[in-house]
Order: sequence, then C-alpha cells, then structure tokens
Amino acid sequence: MSGFSTARQKMVDGQVRTSDVTDARILDAMLALPRENFVPEDKRALAYLDLDLDVAESGSARRFLVKPALTAKLLQAADLKETDSVLVVGAATGYAAALAARLAAKVTATEGDSALCAKGREILAGLGLTNVTFKTAEAAAGDPAGAPYDVILLNGATEVMPDALCRQLKQDGRLLGVFAIARPSRATIVTHTLSDFGHRVLFDAAAPVLPGLERVPAFVF
Repeated sequence: MSGFSTARQKMVDGQVRTSDVTDARILDAMLALPRENFVPEDKRALAYLDLDLDVAESGSARRFLVKPALTAKLLQAADLKETDSVLVVGAATGYAAALAARLAAKVTATEGDSALCAKGREILAGLGLTNVTFKTAEAAAGDPAGAPYDVILLNGATEVMPDALCRQLKQDGRLLGVFAIARPSRATIVTHTLSDFGHRVLFDAAAPVLPGLERVPAFVF
C-alpha cells in the first residue's frame, strides 16, 4: 500500500467504523476516494486526520472539510438511495459531494467561494465523477432552481434554522447537518412530511459554521 492508501484504511478502521458507521457502501466509498486530492498540496499530510481541515486558498475566508467520521455518520443517517437527488451545501472542494455521488443518482454541490467551486469541478472531473454539478451559491440560498431534493446535506454547522433549505426538500425528503442553534450543538435530521417539518436529534456533534448560516448578533443598547 502507498502511504495515502494506508492512511485511508486507518481512517476508515480507526475513525469511521468505531463511530458506528456500518453501511458498507459508505465504507467502500471512503476507501476508494483519495481524500488527499481534496486538500491543498501543503496540507495533504493532514488529509486523513480526525479534524476539520481548512481547504481555502491563502488569504481567503476559511472553508473546511469536516471530520471524516461526522461526514460518514450524516451520510449513514441520510440513508441515501441509488435514485436520490442530493444537494450538498457549503461543499468546499467537494469531498462530501463525491461520497454522495457514489451512493445516489445525482448530486448538486453549492459553495460560496468561486475558486473552491472551480477546484471542486477539477477534482471531480479528474476522478471521473460525472453525476455531480458544482454551483457557486451562498449556503443559506441552497439551489431553488434544482429543487426539490430527496436529501440536503450541510457540510458544516448552522446557527439558524435553515428554513429556505428545508423548503427545497421533496415530500419525505430529509435535511441533515449540525445544528448549533443551542448548546450543545447536535447533528439533526429534518424530515418533510405533508405540509410540515419534523426535527430529530441524532447525536452530539460539532463542526465549523457555514458562512451565511451564522447567528445574527443581538442588538445591545
């Protein structure tokens, strides 16, 4: 095995499997995808560590690939079907979108940083993943033109209720992400049933807040 292949196997065995991720499709996807391709050259040695990894170019606002185990647990909770249409919000360079693309029919990835969008397109093309479309869009906006979606995955946390994103779900669709609206922050699934939305806490979790989904500071006299 190469150094990265060994690190990939250790990531899956030591971080993902031990986090109760048992879906073989997700494990296989994580073993197949070279996560080092999604990070800047000077950070490749960090690609498989248990951390939120900043992948933004120097001088740009920080943007992250969230921890591998958290990504895997959210994907498992999403229960992606081969026919699903998926929206990945705040996709950064597209690692979570690439994983979803191996599990679902079609993936749209949105990212507010146009440079990261371009990088994501380049990476995914190099990997031969043709069922992912990258779009430059702010996290809170989602992708109304492509809606409704079976699954919406937040590649990060939100400090506000993402109502506009929830409205882009299909009937019986589900949105997953880390909700940091209250403390402690928790991974949460929102399901669209009839004309209402249900919320269910999955587990405690932390992730960097996505730009545009920050809490509005309260006005102080």
